[in-house]
Amino acid sequence: MKADKNVLIFLLSSIGLIVFPHVYHIPATVFGFFCLLLAWRFIGIWNQHWLPNKPVIFLLAVCGMALLYSQHQGIFGRDAGTNLFITALGLKLLEIKKERDLYLISYLAFIVAASQFLYEQNILMAAYILLVCCLLLATLVCINSCKAQTLAALKTAAIIIVQALPIAVALFILFPRVDAPRWMVFNQQRHDRMGLSDSMEPGSISDLGVSEELVFRVKFAGAIPPQRQRYWRGPVLSRTDGKRWTQAAFYEPLSSPVVTGTAYQYTLLMEPQDKNWVFALDMPKEFSPSLSLNAAYQLITLESPDKRAEYKVTSYTDYNTGLINRSEYKAATQLPGEPSDKIKQLVSRLHGFDSPPDNFIKQLLNHFRVEDFHYTLTPPVMEENPIESFLFNTRYGFCSHYASAFVYLMRVAHIPARVVTGYQGGELNKVGDFLEIRQADAHAWAEVWLESRGWVRVDPTAAIAPERIERDISVDRQFVYGIAGENSQAYNWLKQARQLWSSVDYNWQRWVINYNNKSQSKFLSSFGISDLKTMIYWMIIIIGSITAVLCWFLFYQKSKTTDQVLLSYNRFCKKLAKHGLFRGAGEGAKDFAERVKIKLPEQAADIDQITAVFINLRYGRTATGEDLQQLKALVGLFRA
Repeated sequence: MKADKNVLIFLLSSIGLIVFPHVYHIPATVFGFFCLLLAWRFIGIWNQHWLPNKPVIFLLAVCGMALLYSQHQGIFGRDAGTNLFITALGLKLLEIKKERDLYLISYLAFIVAASQFLYEQNILMAAYILLVCCLLLATLVCINSCKAQTLAALKTAAIIIVQALPIAVALFILFPRVDAPRWMVFNQQRHDRMGLSDSMEPGSISDLGVSEELVFRVKFAGAIPPQRQRYWRGPVLSRTDGKRWTQAAFYEPLSSPVVTGTAYQYTLLMEPQDKNWVFALDMPKEFSPSLSLNAAYQLITLESPDKRAEYKVTSYTDYNTGLINRSEYKAATQLPGEPSDKIKQLVSRLHGFDSPPDNFIKQLLNHFRVEDFHYTLTPPVMEENPIESFLFNTRYGFCSHYASAFVYLMRVAHIPARVVTGYQGGELNKVGDFLEIRQADAHAWAEVWLESRGWVRVDPTAAIAPERIERDISVDRQFVYGIAGENSQAYNWLKQARQLWSSVDYNWQRWVINYNNKSQSKFLSSFGISDLKTMIYWMIIIIGSITAVLCWFLFYQKSKTTDQVLLSYNRFCKKLAKHGLFRGAGEGAKDFAERVKIKLPEQAADIDQITAVFINLRYGRTATGEDLQQLKALVGLFRA
């Protein structure tokens, strides 16, 4: 069997579009090997003698296996499986001999298309895969009917997909969702992601200051807290060597925080990350069972952090953490060595040794405010004694410089203090009414322990650059990117379009991608479906009803069309019967036409044309509505 050239071009083009997005996920050597095989098969459409024979195909298969082995990605898992299927698909293209080969290639291509969702699950990728699967389905239509035109095949494929969507939606909602067991999670490659670290050096957070990468989104059940209160708590850093700040070993606090004021209830949608941190509004009090609160009041997830996850949290912005234990006090007053005389003189001048902590905090913040200190995203490099260099020489710094210098000076005055990293603020998406927190919102601030008040947040950045805390940082991006003045209207349109798309993506991630067994159970229980047996019953009933409706529609349309074909042909037979030419019982249309042409030789062409159109409508696979109209017109014009 020699496949039709148009069918092969259609099939190979569809496969190329299916494999193309994997260029970002599979090794370049594997992708290049597949492209070579695909190009070779394209050339073979017009030059069949260029196609490889069996020994060459065997040699290529050996090369493919050697290539897969050289990647050292094992034999199980997402990456190894994707590489194997793509290589096998490319090799199979070179040995198309029978129609069954075309079917096998199509089925392999569907598997490769589905594997794309193991890497990307956004709505754009879903639409792209749906489109290429429609093309692949149209290819199958062409294989089954070589006379089918490309547009007609695409229309048929689109109709099939639309008819299948109701069943797909029912299965998506009702089919029991089971989390994959841990033994099925094989050696998947993990890629490092940009984000906060469990340590901090001067200028480290400023590297994130211009990154638009999304970290998490927050949907509040009620009012959204003001910008100045949106501190999303992350790692707490207590130990320092004078330059680098790291986490210390925390022990359980002596008492739980006492919260007062407004309770903010919200839903966090965390993006995939490397760390098991969940950035909650300071201070979290109630949260999902899969979360835990460590001794530094940071939320930690017990689930895999490399998957998008949703959590419900309740936080209070007014709180009192209570007493401090001995180990916590020791960690919060640790110094890398004896402070320099210049540092001691500064602390003494600001009354850090001879006044209450509250007064020293005010004096230090005022020092940052009135002296020649500047806030910048590009601070100068300070390799040696960065804190002292910042305080007395450069005086240009990012939030990490101000937080680390503030905490250091507090400790010199024997006041417990520590650095807290996380995110501050967030951009309000007015379309979806939720906050978007990006890497550019990364921030560092200080916590000081005060008697009778516990750990109190102090943000020295607010003293030198209050607009960083009070003002929506997205407003400043308009000027960072040079979009102002007469172009501000264009920026607003772009911003609205971006927010609209972000809102669509947010709902896609929440209601489709994150539709797991927990959310399914919660959703179905609202309809009274609370157990597996009831779920299966409803699934059978709904899918059975949809199938019955589709079957009735298809058979009704087919019978309706068939009846019209027979009615038109019977009118043709009646016209002949008026002249004594009767169709015999059980006589085929073709035999009847041959007998009639003997009596009416001058109208043989019309009789052949009517018979051919009728047979195609009645028994052919390529009949269309236009053929039925043609039959009606031919029968109407026929005169015996």
